[in-house]
Amino acid sequence: MPYRPSTPAHASDPACWMLIFIAWLIAASSTLGALFFGEVMGMPPCTLCWYQRIFMFPLAIFLPLALFPLDTKVARYALPLALIGLGFAVFHWFLQLGFISPSASPCAQGSSCSEVEAEWFGFLTMPLMSVCAFALISISLFATFVQGKK
Repeated sequence: MPYRPSTPAHASDPACWMLIFIAWLIAASSTLGALFFGEVMGMPPCTLCWYQRIFMFPLAIFLPLALFPLDTKVARYALPLALIGLGFAVFHWFLQLGFISPSASPCAQGSSCSEVEAEWFGFLTMPLMSVCAFALISISLFATFVQGKK
């Protein structure tokens, strides 16, 4: 009798596939947006922006690799990246809002982390967009993790 490895029930779960796809879509659009603002619009990233890029760009690369074939274990590796990036984004957002003293800013030279360089609709800044992106990615990956455990 030939050996047939058993496949877990979540290996073909369309809900898990969709959650990882949504996380990748957010990561890819955030990566392209960061590159557009930096390279096309000529807005140099500050130190905190670089840290956020360090945690966002790998998500845009390896999340689609988990889609074909579906690998729900990617949440184990991607969720910590998204949560650390969320921490940097929240710190950056609070720094711009003035909740954190500008003296705590890691920016030594170049563009300042505490300055608002671009703002849309009177409230939407790049750190806030980063907070939203990392939070949505984290929620999608956490839901994938929970769905994969079933």
